[in-house]
This record gives sequence, structure tokens and C-alpha cells, in this order.
Amino acid sequence: MRTAQASAAKPRPASPARTAWHISDGSLEALKWFALVLMAGDHVNKYLLHEANATLFALGRLVMPVFGFVLMFNLARPGALAAGMHVRVIRRLTLFGGLSTPAFVYLVGWWPLNILFTLWVATLLVYLWEAGGKGLRVLAVLTFLIGGAFVEFWWPALLCCLTAWVFILRPTAVRLVLWTLATTSLAVVNGNFAAVVALPLIWGATQVDIPLPRNRWVFYAFYPAHLTLLALCSATR
Repeated sequence: MRTAQASAAKPRPASPARTAWHISDGSLEALKWFALVLMAGDHVNKYLLHEANATLFALGRLVMPVFGFVLMFNLARPGALAAGMHVRVIRRLTLFGGLSTPAFVYLVGWWPLNILFTLWVATLLVYLWEAGGKGLRVLAVLTFLIGGAFVEFWWPALLCCLTAWVFILRPTAVRLVLWTLATTSLAVVNGNFAAVVALPLIWGATQVDIPLPRNRWVFYAFYPAHLTLLALCSATR
């Protein structure tokens, strides 16, 4: 009885309004798993193979835009802010980003901070903007300017996330162009335009309904675990 009451008190936020870019929960989960596999391959290529495999490198450029879309789609769910989703995501990213830091520092260095902190800043920006008020929105702009200097993929990654979020909220041609341009700007970091391929991939996922159950903890746990394993392998080579 208590469980049923608790479930009723905290319903899961609904999906954003159904549009041509609406994606089912199962397909969203499949998209996340796909990006997880690409990320693992990219990191093996980067940290163990010294980026010798050009295909793995190119496929790895899709990961950041896909994870950004998945996160922003969840944050754009109606009632997400009121349900405390943003705060919960920030707490998880803080925890697992911190757990990932020792291995990431060994593999990369102290700067920039790992991708979980990129997503942390993006989530904080959405939270500050949605919470409203002139003061919080000024703080959001300052957070973007300062935070982008310290996180992996820097300002282009934050722009990629934020433009995906505004597009999900209200899909228009103008917002799609902005999202595409922001994703294209990742070429400054990546050295190629492979990240743009993530957009038709995401659109393709909206056209199918994959019956896959959600497991929110897989990505959080996998990230520090696989980095630690890669650091150990690198140390013994």
C-alpha cells in the first residue's frame, strides 16, 4: 500500500509533446546503449591504441551529441523541474563524475574535467533557466561562459546540449538549424564533422519503437568503471 501511494505521489514526468521528433522511452534507451558501445570503442582506441583506428575515432564523435540529446529529452519532460529531476541528475553526475576523476586524470590530466561534468554544467544551465528570474538567468549566462572553459568538449558541447533542449521543447526549422550548427561546432574540438551524423541517427530512432526497459544507472556506473579498467590496462602496458 505504501509503495502504491509513493508511486502515485511521484509519477514519472511525461514525454515532451508528440511531434515529428518524438521518441519512445524504449528507443531513447536503445539510443543511449548504442552511444555507450561507441564510447567504449572510442576510449579503447584513444587510451590503448593511441587513436590508430580511424573508424572508431569517427564513430566516437557521435557519442557526445547522442548523450546530450538523451539527457535534454529527459529534462524537457513536462513536470520534470517540479518533480526534482534536474536536482537528482546533478547529484548523480556529481557523484559519478567524481568517481571517474582519478582514472580520467591518469589518462588525460586535470583539465578539462570529464564528460559527466560537461553534462553537469548543461543540466545546471537548464535548471537555472527554467527556474526563471533575471538573477538566475544572468547566473546561467555566467555559468556557461565560465563552465565551458573547464569541461570536456568545452562550449561547443554545452551549445549542442542547449540547442537540442530548445528544439525538443518546440521543434521548428530555425531551432533545428541552430542545433545543427551547434553540433557542427564540435568540429573545432574533434577535427572533423562526424558529430553531425548524430542528428540523422537520432531522427531514425524517433521512427521506431524499440521495446527496451529503462536502466538509468548503467551509464552512470559504466563510465567510472570502464575508465578505471582502461587506466589499469594502460598502467600495465
